[in-house]
Amino acid sequence: MTCLSDIDLATLHQHRLEERFSYKLAWSGTGHQQVQYNDLLMRHNASLKRQRIIPNKPSASIQSTNPVQASESLASSPDSQQVKSEDEPDDGYFDSTTRRRRSGTWPRTRSLNAPSPFQQFGPCGRIMKNSAMVMQIQDPASQRLTWYKPPLTVLVIKKKDSKVLFPFVQLVEWLVQEKHMVVWVESAVLEDKLLRDDFKLDQESARFRQVHGEYAGVRERFLALREKLVTFKDGRDDLTDRIDFIVCLGGDGTLLYASQLFQQSVPPVMAFYLGSLGFLTPFQCENFQDQVTNVLEGHAALTLRSRLRCSIHRKGERRKESLQAAGSSNLLKPSLQRQLNYVEVNHSAGSNNNNCNANNSILVLNEVVINRGPSPYLSNIDIFLDGKYITSVQGDGLIVSTPTGSTAYAAAAGASMIHPSVPAILVTPICPHSLSFRPIVVPAGVELKISISPDSRNTSRVSFDGRNDQELNHGDSLRVTTSIYPVPSICSQDQISDWFDSLAEGLHWNVRKRQKCLDELSDLTSSVSDDTLDEFDNLKIYDA
Repeated sequence: MTCLSDIDLATLHQHRLEERFSYKLAWSGTGHQQVQYNDLLMRHNASLKRQRIIPNKPSASIQSTNPVQASESLASSPDSQQVKSEDEPDDGYFDSTTRRRRSGTWPRTRSLNAPSPFQQFGPCGRIMKNSAMVMQIQDPASQRLTWYKPPLTVLVIKKKDSKVLFPFVQLVEWLVQEKHMVVWVESAVLEDKLLRDDFKLDQESARFRQVHGEYAGVRERFLALREKLVTFKDGRDDLTDRIDFIVCLGGDGTLLYASQLFQQSVPPVMAFYLGSLGFLTPFQCENFQDQVTNVLEGHAALTLRSRLRCSIHRKGERRKESLQAAGSSNLLKPSLQRQLNYVEVNHSAGSNNNNCNANNSILVLNEVVINRGPSPYLSNIDIFLDGKYITSVQGDGLIVSTPTGSTAYAAAAGASMIHPSVPAILVTPICPHSLSFRPIVVPAGVELKISISPDSRNTSRVSFDGRNDQELNHGDSLRVTTSIYPVPSICSQDQISDWFDSLAEGLHWNVRKRQKCLDELSDLTSSVSDDTLDEFDNLKIYDA
């Protein structure tokens, strides 16, 4: 978070006085405060008549520690300003449009984050400048999709379901023939038996032969496009900087799969609802032509779904590498030694290198789960926050999730549901053996270190978005923080409407029978107290 200069502070102070004067804010102080405030407005109004200025060229030579002095110096500099006539009539100086243009700010609509705070506190205090800030939070209302060049390549991801074949072929055909785009699909799509006619049907079941016949028209249209498609294989091909746009056809799992494919920068994702829950898929397939065209033209809002960067620190590997370094005559560079201390997350699980980035870490969209696995004993997990010990979890495990994952496993474990634009990390225990252990929310910039307690009776299992399950032994640690690479999810309407519609339709949030209105007369007449009826009659007399 950067600090404002003295000139910017003076300008901001002047704009705040203008806002008070323009909107005529009510003052509820004492009489002495009212007199001071009126005197301040009168002096400010007089100074504005003298300072009707038009900036000509910036002046970098003004240096002042006092915002008021800086403002006066800026107003009195003859080289950088032109003074307007004092008798010139008011030309809309205080109207809302001019005020916004002068201050450089416009009203925020549907913003979830507060505006950037005023960074000076009193006459002396201010936020210290820090060039190495952890992260910068952008106003979600300003997150709009724009293309600096026309998108040419699109990746279409579909779920493994025969009901998705027709909209999939229809979409691919439209993208290739109408939009002239290069369409990428997974190589497993070409191996779908319902989209092939080069195998023997007599070896298949009667039900499959029936379904295969029903999709004859879809298969014919797909075979005509097959040679124009570009295929990739998960774990073998790297899609980094090859895809401009992603379309998901299915449920929430398709979006999680797209997040797994891109372990760094993710292209914009447009998710269509063709699954069972569809919490993360706001688009419908009925009029996909208009919706995709609208997105390709850059008319869409974005929800930046933050991801977690997870890495496992193995005790055994660290000890082995230290012994090798001690016995070797060549000294490793410190940066290389630090890299060797981190073990690739998916190496022990036999996964591909495409799931890990250059920092030997994996990015997850929903959550990372540490659980006791098949062991009958409780998990005993220590939690550290930025290197400081916080607490231990004794129970079935722990969920560390993003705000996007707050409506998934974390919500089932009792966590609050958090909008995906809120920068945070959720820490939720799974069946804790403590009545006072409540889920907590920590800032997105911190680093969580999770390790097995030395006195734990068993090891634990760790999984990332339900994948890559592996064991976490004694001495090993899992480090989790917010990644700088979010998933840009395209909104069907806007960030607020999409999320609450998903809550209402997917989870039936706050759904119950409406309470009937209270009939005051019938309620009073049903009372057994005679005093109540007498009082009611008296009220009618007084009203008459």
